[in-house]
Amino acid sequence: MTFTSYMTKAVRPLAAAALLGFMISPAAAADSADQSQAAAKNEDVLRICASAKEAPYSVDDETGFENKIAKIMADEMGREAEFVWIDKPAIYVVRDLLEKNKCDLVIGLDAGDPRVLTSTPYYRAPYVFVMREDTPLQITDFDSPDFSKTGNIGFDPGGPVETMLKKVGAYNRNFNYHRSLTNFKSRRNQYIRVEPTKFVSDVATRKADLAIVFAPEVARYVTENDAVKMVVVPDSNVRVDGEEVPFHFDQAMGVRKGDQELLDEVNAALERAKPRIIGVLEEEGIPVEEPKNKETTSKS
Repeated sequence: MTFTSYMTKAVRPLAAAALLGFMISPAAAADSADQSQAAAKNEDVLRICASAKEAPYSVDDETGFENKIAKIMADEMGREAEFVWIDKPAIYVVRDLLEKNKCDLVIGLDAGDPRVLTSTPYYRAPYVFVMREDTPLQITDFDSPDFSKTGNIGFDPGGPVETMLKKVGAYNRNFNYHRSLTNFKSRRNQYIRVEPTKFVSDVATRKADLAIVFAPEVARYVTENDAVKMVVVPDSNVRVDGEEVPFHFDQAMGVRKGDQELLDEVNAALERAKPRIIGVLEEEGIPVEEPKNKETTSKS
């Protein structure tokens, strides 16, 4: 369900996350809180916070790779996996589920996400260049000479890719195509996700020469499509002013602030589950790296 690292894995700090979806009566709210607290006390169940519509991370048919990882964690913790679904993008899971005590564990956050206590990182993932297999373009980084020869480039708005495209002079010439990916909708006060399949299909069908996306978002679809390939973006990028622009991100799990007991249990289970989790990631086609920081990154 990841909060993809493009805002960093981001977590994308959008104004939409502050919008109220609906109002409920005080009685209904109290009822809901009582039910949540009762469920939280059931130590035989691991309540997993999950988006029902964030493929390939999390889907309500449990085919998302983070759904599979969640089941592995529940198994290692000796609990039954119980998904608590939200019919919204994953950026709302912490606010609308975890913070309201409706669930207890979030899979796939950036290590150190300030909204939660984060576990020991269990893998690190890069951004990738998605190109056609038959492309004549030789692109391995943003300084590649062929970068200036690219036509349309797909990317998620507001993240490290946008920063680097502006630096190398490729942002303005991609403006219309980039806006078309969201049907020219304004991002003001709302979150708009570009489906990962769109990036891959546009490259495969020559509507775009290149897409630059967080690998876990597109690896499944690149693996399934013989017309395209992935090339890892190096993690050595800097802005015009020399400040580093990260393109590789440690991924962790999150629990509510103050729930140190559960965090300790999650970390212990992660150590046992690591080989099985890496197996899921590799099957997905994700270029897995060892985390840079192998310790729990939040304890307050």
